[in-house]
Amino acid sequence: MSLELATAGESHGPALVAIVSGLPAGLVLDRDAIDADLRRRQQGYGRSPRQQIEADEVEVLAGLRHGRTFGTPLALVVRNRDHKNWTWGMSPWPPEGEPEGKGTKPVTLPRPGHADLAGVQKHGLADVRDALERASARHTAVYVAAGGVAKALLREIGVDVSGEALPEAGADPGAVDEARQDRDTLGGRVEVRARGVPPGFGSYARREDRLDARLAAALMGIQAVKGVEIGDGFALSGLRGSAAHDEIVRDERGLNRETNRAGGIEGGVSNGEEIVVRAAMKPLPTLMRPLRSVDLDTGEAADALVERSDVSAVEALGVVAEAAVAWELARAAREKFGGDSVGDFVGAWRAYLERIDWTARGS
Repeated sequence: MSLELATAGESHGPALVAIVSGLPAGLVLDRDAIDADLRRRQQGYGRSPRQQIEADEVEVLAGLRHGRTFGTPLALVVRNRDHKNWTWGMSPWPPEGEPEGKGTKPVTLPRPGHADLAGVQKHGLADVRDALERASARHTAVYVAAGGVAKALLREIGVDVSGEALPEAGADPGAVDEARQDRDTLGGRVEVRARGVPPGFGSYARREDRLDARLAAALMGIQAVKGVEIGDGFALSGLRGSAAHDEIVRDERGLNRETNRAGGIEGGVSNGEEIVVRAAMKPLPTLMRPLRSVDLDTGEAADALVERSDVSAVEALGVVAEAAVAWELARAAREKFGGDSVGDFVGAWRAYLERIDWTARGS
C-alpha cells in the first residue's frame, strides 16, 4: 500500500487541486495546521506583492468528514484569489466579450532560466503563457497542503519534519534589499530534518525504492532547485573513508551511531538517525531588469518577459521542501506498515519497533 498524489492547476487559473490516495481511515486532519503551512509558504523577506493579495487556505471537496479521513481519495483545493483579474485571460473555454484584465495578449518573449522556451518547443505552443502557467512555482501551494496531510500521518508514528532556510544571502534582509534595488534576484539553500524515523524506510533492492533517491527526486522536482545533498553530502567526497562513515555503537536506544554524516540514510534505507537533507535554489529567473531573449513572433532580439516576481523565495522553499520530504517519508511509511485504518497502521509500527529493539533519539 502506498500514497499517491496527483495535482492540477495553473498559476493564474481558478484554483490548484490535489488528489491524495492511499490514506488510512480515521486520520485526523487539522485545517488550521495546514493553513498555517500555507501562510508560511507565502512569508519570507523578498516575496512579491502577490503574497499579500492571496491568503491561501485549504478546502476539502472529498474524502473527509468532520475532520477524519474515510480511507478514500482526499480532494484538496487551494483557490487562486487573484484569478478575478485573469478571468478572460485564463478562461478554460473560448472567452466571450471584449478582452479585459490580465493575460489578454500572447507572451512571445521567453525568460532565460525558466521553462518558457523549452515548453513552447516541446509542445508546439504559440503562446509562452500556455507553458509558464503550469511551470510556475505557484502550484507548490497545493503540494504544501498535501504535505500537511503527510505530516499528520507521520505524527501518528512519532515522526516530525521541519525545514528552514540556511543563513545565506537569499535569507538575509540586507542582501535582499540590495538585490531589489538592483532589480535582481537571489537564491540560497534550505535544510530539512526528520526526527523519529525508524530504521527500515526505503530499500536497497531497487534503485527506484532507495529512500535517498526518492528524497532527492522530490526536492529536485521543486522549481528552481538545482542541487540536493543527504547528510554531509558533497563534503564527504573530500574525506577518507575512516573519517566519512558513522561508527556503530550500542546504547540505551539499541544499535545506533554517535555521528550522522550519512544524514540518516545508508544503502538507500533509513538507519534510525535523524534524516538531514539540503537543497540549493538558483536565483529566480523572472527579473525586473530582464536578460536578453528573442521574440518568438518576429525572430528579433528583445528583452525577456517581465512579470511580478519575488526577489528571494528561499524561506518559502524551506516550507515546500519540508512538505516534499514529509510526503516521501509518509509514502515510505505506508509501504512499510500498511493498514486500512490508522489503528492498523500504528499497530504495525509498534510491533515493528518491538522486533528491532529501537527507540527514537530523545524519546
